[in-house]
Amino acid sequence: QVQLVESGGGLAQAGGSLRLSCAASGRTLSSYAMGWFRQAPGKEREFVAAISASGGSIRYADSVKGRFTISRNNTKNTMYLQMNSLKPEDTAVYYCAADRRPLGTRLRVSDYDYWGQGTQVTVSA
Repeated sequence: QVQLVESGGGLAQAGGSLRLSCAASGRTLSSYAMGWFRQAPGKEREFVAAISASGGSIRYADSVKGRFTISRNNTKNTMYLQMNSLKPEDTAVYYCAADRRPLGTRLRVSDYDYWGQGTQVTVSA
């Protein structure tokens, strides 16, 4: 069992930056592929970025490509999402997730086995 806790959310102005962290406990993250998702009010949870267990494979949603960077530090059991050039449409609750399959990256909510509780990101115009 893996417990995930997100942090780093908050309020930012358009064009600003935030860095989200996802800390894991219970099991070592080095065995899990990881992902970030987000959910805006009234919308379905959507894929943001994913990273394989080793960090060698990374994928982004088109909407964040070139602005967001996913990374992980397996020795610290932590994953990150650096968000730059934020836009009001990035406003959402951001969730991290872990997939027991370590290889590759996956885009669907149903692919992931463990979820954090979410952290709110609000971007003002």
